[in-house]
Amino acid sequence: MTLPELTTNDVLRPEWSVSPRVRALVTTRNGGVSLPPFGTWRDGVDGAGGLNLGRKSGDDPAHVEANRARLMRLTARDEAAWLAQVHGATVVNADHVLAATRRGEPLMQADASVTDRTGTVCVVMIADCMPVLLCDPQGRAVGAAHAGWRGLASGVVEHTAQHVASLAGTDMSALHAYLGPCIGPQAFEVGPDVRDAFMNGVGGTQREAVASAFVEHPLNAGKFLADLPRLARWRLAQIGVTNVTGGDHCTVTERERFYSYRRDRETGRMAALIWLADQ
Repeated sequence: MTLPELTTNDVLRPEWSVSPRVRALVTTRNGGVSLPPFGTWRDGVDGAGGLNLGRKSGDDPAHVEANRARLMRLTARDEAAWLAQVHGATVVNADHVLAATRRGEPLMQADASVTDRTGTVCVVMIADCMPVLLCDPQGRAVGAAHAGWRGLASGVVEHTAQHVASLAGTDMSALHAYLGPCIGPQAFEVGPDVRDAFMNGVGGTQREAVASAFVEHPLNAGKFLADLPRLARWRLAQIGVTNVTGGDHCTVTERERFYSYRRDRETGRMAALIWLADQ
């Protein structure tokens, strides 16, 4: 069976007011060639056509490579700066990533990349963690961060914003940020250790603001429901980034659109990409 190509209807795009030079998208689980359990989900039935991009997910490697090729055709670019993500806060230059990949070196261990070069694609993979895409409004520099709770608490978003602002020659307050799909506040059950990771070192009214992102679980004593997008918005606001959109898609509950590791365990991976075009 020949499946139709990936189209713009199969991806999400940020709704932000920035230069048309800035191109960005987030994939869904649809538009590829993967089979169950990495396929599509319609009316409670697994189907073919999943766009799994994760090489370590257990999917047929040929399907993953075909899906990645479909993605690159949609972007009209030849390659992307794939990373070995480790839930940390390291930010690298995407051009250095591509150069190392061309030399046959292992993928760089990092959770964010940035660039100011036209055509270089920054990319992070997700399956519940939140992708954060950043740019300056004139389209001089861009960056992509993989922000699970560990990375977010460690400062990956702030570090990425600092790098993007530096490359763009502007203040961080001028940046725009897009929060992609992630595990939502009604699904993200965490322990007190996660809450403490964000609360430690925060005082006064700011402490109250962070605490408001954690709601005591109504059925599981000692656990909390965490609002990852809210935490990201708060951390961005602390460095002056207030032009923030997105954060309204839940990977766990929107099963027909997204893969979710928390929900399914054996599942695919999506990706968030951002790059600069000529115009």
